[in-house]
Amino acid sequence: MDSVNNRPTVGMGVVIFKGNKILLGKRKSSIAGGLYASPGGHVEYMETFEECAIRETREECGIEIQNVRFQRLANVMAFKPKHFVDISLIADWKSGEPQNLEPDKNEGWDWYDLDNLPTNLMATTKLTLESCKTGQMYFPLID
Repeated sequence: MDSVNNRPTVGMGVVIFKGNKILLGKRKSSIAGGLYASPGGHVEYMETFEECAIRETREECGIEIQNVRFQRLANVMAFKPKHFVDISLIADWKSGEPQNLEPDKNEGWDWYDLDNLPTNLMATTKLTLESCKTGQMYFPLID
């Protein structure tokens, strides 16, 4: 939440596929600490969604992605008092080995088989995977 203007923040996550695996990291932050999530962050001023996904992936993991595309939109109020308009993209791994470039925010990155994911996934990552399976693209309220 933008406490000055009392408005939601635009959050962006990107689920990255490498064959039958996705990239996940265990979060350390105050929001969803201890849960596994895909790379992501906030959309910057004058940045496209695709640019944000590519930038956040480079900043957090040091890898390159390709074939970036929209997957779902959600109105997330699960992390009160913060309120996010959460946009999720999916992409394909292009090159590089995941590195933990933000060790204060994440315990590290690894590839997880879609059939053997950690049980403690962040809600927004779960939604994206559900969207991939069902085709549902809009989640009106996640509380």
